[in-house]
Amino acid sequence: MCIKMFSNIVSKQNFYPITFGISRCDAIFARQNFDNSMTNVHCWSQDLANKKPRYSILSLAFAAILLLFSSISFAQDAAAIAEGKALFKANCAACHNPLQNTTGPALKGTLERWEAAGEYKGKSGKQWLHEWIHNWNTPVKAGFPYAEKMSNWSPMQMTMFPTLKDEEIDKILLYVDNSETKPAGGAAGDGKTAQAADAGAAKEDASKAPGAAVYLFVVFLVVLVAILAAVTKKLNRIVAEKKGEPLPAEDNTPFWKSRKFLATVIILGIVYVGYHLVDGAIHLGRQQGYQPTQPIKFSHQLHAGKHKIECQYCHSTAATGKHSNIPSVNTCMNCHKNVQQGPEFGKTEIAKIYAAAGWDPDQGKYVSDPKPIEWVRIHNLPEHVYFNHAQHVNAGKVACQTCHGPVEEMREVYQYSPLSMGWCINCHRQTEVQFASNNYYSTYEKIHEELKSKKLDKVTVEKIGGTECQKCHY
Repeated sequence: MCIKMFSNIVSKQNFYPITFGISRCDAIFARQNFDNSMTNVHCWSQDLANKKPRYSILSLAFAAILLLFSSISFAQDAAAIAEGKALFKANCAACHNPLQNTTGPALKGTLERWEAAGEYKGKSGKQWLHEWIHNWNTPVKAGFPYAEKMSNWSPMQMTMFPTLKDEEIDKILLYVDNSETKPAGGAAGDGKTAQAADAGAAKEDASKAPGAAVYLFVVFLVVLVAILAAVTKKLNRIVAEKKGEPLPAEDNTPFWKSRKFLATVIILGIVYVGYHLVDGAIHLGRQQGYQPTQPIKFSHQLHAGKHKIECQYCHSTAATGKHSNIPSVNTCMNCHKNVQQGPEFGKTEIAKIYAAAGWDPDQGKYVSDPKPIEWVRIHNLPEHVYFNHAQHVNAGKVACQTCHGPVEEMREVYQYSPLSMGWCINCHRQTEVQFASNNYYSTYEKIHEELKSKKLDKVTVEKIGGTECQKCHY
């Protein structure tokens, strides 16, 4: 096996194309003459016969290149796993654990099981799995046997995810297949699912993994530059020796003390510091995935999901004011005067509500002054940003889940969206305004006329000024 690479060496007025190759035992260098004949210049193994015949700079370079590409591949996998973890946390963790059955089955090995089910109607098991995640009814109605089997796993219907892209699904599957340790908190019954145990970790991992890839790439670039510099120096000496020219004086200065190396280190240091300064400034104040521990283990999955309690029953000011309120303890007592025991924690957590309300369940009356429950706020925007809940809920007809994610599936709420400026602007660019039967937009006569005349197919928030600076920063 011989791997050929090409390098051009210019010496004074002459141009010498040098071809060198790596074999198992040696590296042979040849010079291409102007008549296309080849002149042997040097046999590397002969030169190093009395030194280290088993190792050469070129073989080290070859090994370094292989290690570089394998390291980049590993770093890319790590980044994909971290992104899959964030996607899993946002979409799946409320019902699934990679390693154990909860509301849904354990997900590790899912791809392998679906692929083992074989092809059906021209589609592979993986393609049917993608269809299942987008809309589980599709493979069931198509008669795919494994899908029919999984549809009977639980009486609860799986949430549909039509907006998930295939590559995002693949990253989720990569993450669950690489899950090796159980989440802290043990069984699902204690209210600690994977999403609770890994609070904020997905965001941290997602930011670290790409950084690791960059660092590995830079390190190997430096190594390759050093190796190639040594090879070039050696080739120059070989050409000079064959031509009978005086050899340049040997420079025994260690490479780490050379000016070129120091300049390279300084430049890389400036790039490293600059990257982290910019990255830190971009992410300043963002807390996607933030999931603080709350004073009471309140399950939105139980209340909003199972019992179908409307969001605005508790968060009553979302439709009437700028802020969406945290419900008072009196709101909790509307139900919990009668509901004195929960399905997961028994009387323990409900007793905390009674303590805050000053309620004695045995006497059936209030025995002390109430005090507020100190809930920890999750969603925060910078002070210079104006956001009005009522405008989005009433005029925009925006569902709570658009910004807050599938809250009805969360046992413990976390910040689902980044709530960054770019995220908001993209939403305004893509979201279609509901003009029909919406009196808030009755004054936009020109747009209504263009819609009737088919000049416009739809109206986005951007069309009515939703990306203007003063809308949010006045």
